[in-house]
Amino acid sequence: MLDIPSRVRVHVDPSIAAQNDMGVCDAIGRNAPAGKSATMSAPHLPKVAGIDSAVPAPAQTAASLAAASGPGAVLQDRLAGWVSDLTTLHELTERLARTSALDAALDELLRAGAALVGARRGMAVLEPPEGRGPALTVGLGLAHADLGHIETVPRSATAYGRILEGLTGLDGVDGLDGPARAGTGVRGAAGLPGPVAQADLFGDEGLDPRLREVAARLGYSASYALPLATEEAGRLGVAVWFYDEPAEPADRRRHLVGLYGRYATEHLARLLELDRARRRMATIAEELLPSRLPRVPGVRLAARHLGGPRGGGEWYDALPLPEGALGLAVGSVTGSGPSALAAMGRLRASLRAYAVMEGEDPVAVLSDLELLLRLTEPARSATALFAYCEPALRKIVLAGAGHTPPLITGERRTEFVETSLSAPLGMLACWEAPSVEFSPAPGETVLLYTDGLLRRTGDPMDRAFARLHAAAASVPRAARNDPAATADHVLRTVLPGGLGAAGDGAGGGPDGEDVVMLAAWFE
Repeated sequence: MLDIPSRVRVHVDPSIAAQNDMGVCDAIGRNAPAGKSATMSAPHLPKVAGIDSAVPAPAQTAASLAAASGPGAVLQDRLAGWVSDLTTLHELTERLARTSALDAALDELLRAGAALVGARRGMAVLEPPEGRGPALTVGLGLAHADLGHIETVPRSATAYGRILEGLTGLDGVDGLDGPARAGTGVRGAAGLPGPVAQADLFGDEGLDPRLREVAARLGYSASYALPLATEEAGRLGVAVWFYDEPAEPADRRRHLVGLYGRYATEHLARLLELDRARRRMATIAEELLPSRLPRVPGVRLAARHLGGPRGGGEWYDALPLPEGALGLAVGSVTGSGPSALAAMGRLRASLRAYAVMEGEDPVAVLSDLELLLRLTEPARSATALFAYCEPALRKIVLAGAGHTPPLITGERRTEFVETSLSAPLGMLACWEAPSVEFSPAPGETVLLYTDGLLRRTGDPMDRAFARLHAAAASVPRAARNDPAATADHVLRTVLPGGLGAAGDGAGGGPDGEDVVMLAAWFE
């Protein structure tokens, strides 16, 4: 028994020894340039196991090799093939292990599988049981429209569809020794469907007419489908590869892709679990933040919260205060995960209480918050900014504790508000900092944000501040009277991946920071 990293154990099957192909070569095809037809967009046919997939391996037998070179040479060739196969599995599983998103993992699975079975194109359908994760369909060498055509074929008529139907109702498996005999479509020891090979679609007189039509349209003549299910991971979905000509993988290739498929299934299961944890964290974070913003005459508000995958403790708040005043706050708690979210919820609730009692004095509000943090959570620190606004007078008094300065933007100016240098809450025995007063002009917007926005850029802080300033200055005139449009423009401009990638850690990779922005437009 030889070890493959990341919990994969590979048994040297006698069926491999019976093959006398040369060692495995890891050369995985890439997509052709955009603009070509669906057939031409397929990647170049890869080389696997030292064999050019377009050229059959020479038909050699153990007897002919023994006659030519003796028994020792035969054994050496077999051992070299085993070592080469294991080396390729090691390299392919390492590449898959480096993926941290479901889409990327499925794409890598398809590329590696296409190399192992000698196919051009493929499709992965992820359909985990309800509650375990999202359903996804990813193609290799297939355009979005091509995947749509394939989905129009009744599943019962396709190899991958029969596997999915066989997996329906199975939340987990026990005693799985391996997949069923490839190509038979029968169930394995644990009741799971085995791989299904359709070696010659157009030679099958009973082929479903719609499948025949789609296969002719897309230019494929055979397919090989592999279930994505193991004892540890349960059922997740299926991967299927398409051949341009009638073909099916040899036993050795089936064995290798089966080993790789089991590892890929367990890796996908781990990513699904991470995705579920991130979604739960995002739900908790949203529940701890304001469900709606207050309506106060003279000012319009908008807020944006873009959660990172780790679930950070960045927050915002807006609450109406006596005499038509408004309290605005943003902050960030050190750490990540459930503990940071819980601490964030406690600080936000405490700040609201202090703001109601003494909101007209932002320094007093933050001083009380600092004392509470130091007494109740001495191992934790936080940054915070609290602003006491009087919209009727267009007057703002604010104080900050180690927090980034607000940005005020309008048609005539875009500038950072000068705030005094202060330490984060919980860092000093006695926190103190002076307040700052300023007056936004009619039509100007004040942006409060957390440092996660700056860190997500990946730039040094001075360059990140300049990037933020330029984004605010470039807000279109038509959007300047809409705080939501202003906030969206700034975030879309500052974040490397824009708003669409922000929730996935854009600019910060898998460890992307939370981002909070609170925009207040003054009439």
